[in-house]
Amino acid sequence: MARLLDVENLTLQFDTDEGRITAVDNVSFSLEAGEVMGLVGESGSGKSVTAKSIMKLNAKNAVYGDQTKITLHLEDGPVDIMSLQTSSELQVVRGGAISMIFQEPMASFAPAISIGDQMTEQLQIHTDMNIKQATELSIEMLDRVGISDAATRFKQFAFELSGGMRQRAMIAMALSTSPKLLIADEPTTALDVTIQAQVIDLMKDLVKDFGMGIIFITHDLGVIAQTADKVAVMYLGRLVEQGPVRDVIRTPAHPYTRGLIAALPDLDKLDVPLAAIPGDIPSPLERPSGCVFNTRCSVAIEGLCTSEIPLFIQVDASHQVACHLTERELKAGKTGSAKTTSSKPKKKTLSKNKTKGAKSK
Repeated sequence: MARLLDVENLTLQFDTDEGRITAVDNVSFSLEAGEVMGLVGESGSGKSVTAKSIMKLNAKNAVYGDQTKITLHLEDGPVDIMSLQTSSELQVVRGGAISMIFQEPMASFAPAISIGDQMTEQLQIHTDMNIKQATELSIEMLDRVGISDAATRFKQFAFELSGGMRQRAMIAMALSTSPKLLIADEPTTALDVTIQAQVIDLMKDLVKDFGMGIIFITHDLGVIAQTADKVAVMYLGRLVEQGPVRDVIRTPAHPYTRGLIAALPDLDKLDVPLAAIPGDIPSPLERPSGCVFNTRCSVAIEGLCTSEIPLFIQVDASHQVACHLTERELKAGKTGSAKTTSSKPKKKTLSKNKTKGAKSK
């Protein structure tokens, strides 16, 4: 597959009344055409800010790091997104080659303009369609995402639709231009499971038909397991683990990833309480020194995790983790691959550590 997107050393800060705060810290990843990458983490991890950076949609008080580089690879050649300044220059990445499904659909539609007018307008801006062609395609896309009586809904306003229907209309609008890259920020949150399945299937079809890449932001690891080829785990503005989705979910190498997976409900053990990660994610104003997860980690190494930022190391050829404990185990020869890093006995050990930490707390 051809390379579609490169994000290198993305660092983003915001100037606020309390001072300059760091929202994203030295994040790097890449995406191939036709590939789906899941970006997961708790609220406040920096997932949406990272995604908006790709389209330069963050607020005016955003300050990008000097080493930040974002490159979109198109047929006409690479586009240096950080060098784009004017609205006309940014048009290529805002609704053209890149589309984004936002988390809150009501804030994404103009309340005084019908859904149909907004859909056809963007098609006429980014394609050579006439109004008739744009109307036909828009109604077709509304129907494909599960909106009944699409021709009638096409003429309605956002406030006349239910929350789930607005979400589907926004998904249809984003997909109608057949972008090279689709950024989906919690696209199925407001949808019931039947419509979720339809939307996921639609995205898979578009990946197959158009070779479109997708960055899928969600809290639902079950959705990621169904849709993504690879996954990146984010915590307090930093990536802590990334690799093929099967490797990361089946054999997680970072304590935070293990905690997210342990928190998932088990349908075979509905009477067992959920294992929540202790504590809360810190404020960006109070970023911990060293590993950003050390304040909540039950296996943190005293004196090391609190003082030194862990660098990414290879668990195997395509699986990376930023964790001092995993690095120490690999060097000691205790773990030779992703399979041995997080085998079932390891999960039991982690469970004991969590229990021990809970008791001491």
